[in-house]
Amino acid sequence: MTVGVVRVEGVPTLLGEAPWWQRVAGGVRAEFAGVAERALGEEAAGLLPGLVIGDVSRVSEKVRGDFREVHLSHLTAVSGANVTILLGAVLLSMRVLTVDLRVGVAVAAVALVMFVVLARPSPSVLRAAVMGAVALLAMVGGRRKQAVPALCAAVIGLVGWSPGLAVDWGFALSVVATAGLVVFAPGWSEWLRARGWWRAPADAVAVSAAAFVVTTPIVIAMTGHVSLLAIVVSVLVEPVIAPITVLGALGAVLSCVWSPAAEAVVRCTGPPLWWLLTVADRAAALHASVQLPGGVRSGVVAAVLCAIVLGALRPRRGGVGPDS
Repeated sequence: MTVGVVRVEGVPTLLGEAPWWQRVAGGVRAEFAGVAERALGEEAAGLLPGLVIGDVSRVSEKVRGDFREVHLSHLTAVSGANVTILLGAVLLSMRVLTVDLRVGVAVAAVALVMFVVLARPSPSVLRAAVMGAVALLAMVGGRRKQAVPALCAAVIGLVGWSPGLAVDWGFALSVVATAGLVVFAPGWSEWLRARGWWRAPADAVAVSAAAFVVTTPIVIAMTGHVSLLAIVVSVLVEPVIAPITVLGALGAVLSCVWSPAAEAVVRCTGPPLWWLLTVADRAAALHASVQLPGGVRSGVVAAVLCAIVLGALRPRRGGVGPDS
């Protein structure tokens, strides 16, 4: 998409102030980072803003390396998971308060806009936000099981608005991972439960496996690196992601209102952050990964192999298959 390069000399000239909403968001990010530094240890304090709002400026190189080794880097790139957790928490709170559905959806929409401003509109954030907005409209219209059309509408709208997203690695990973979770994870979870698994572990394994299978070709094309422990690590850390996100978001809101309360809330993220960092550190120390040639050709070969695997897992006549 690059058609020209401009080289400049000298320091930038300030043309004017940023819009008020950007200044407010910058202040909230700074306050939140300060609260995290006062309430948590060094590594946890640097990681929390990355998990909640995608601010990875304070994540240590060791944590970056560990996450990259075990395929957890997507956790610090705001995506559909963050939006799903945020909207789910808001809508659940509205239901507990017995608020009308339309009012609850309106509150969730406001929270979604505020979250996008705070997290900055990166490709994955935009994709997740647009899909979240479409899902909210589907809820108001009474069509709640339209995840695939919502994802397609989000992708078409965003690529039409910014064609450069079509060749953005992060955007591609975000879209493909969401598609895998929507299309394959529910059926695989049902297949595991039919064989005696409890719902929670079945859902965790299905989500992790679906995300791993559909994103592997892109990861190979990007890095030529595949972790053999990716699914296991994802299953181990999945239970702590939602609490960290919800508590972190609440701490971010309170950080610009009442710092002591924000610090108390952020301290509650300490144990789940410790677990996340420990799992990543121990798994990365095993170096259980495979190095492959990178590039588009390797990605295409991996995509064909993954398609064969997915085809083999399709339901057979007269029986229940993993994606039925």
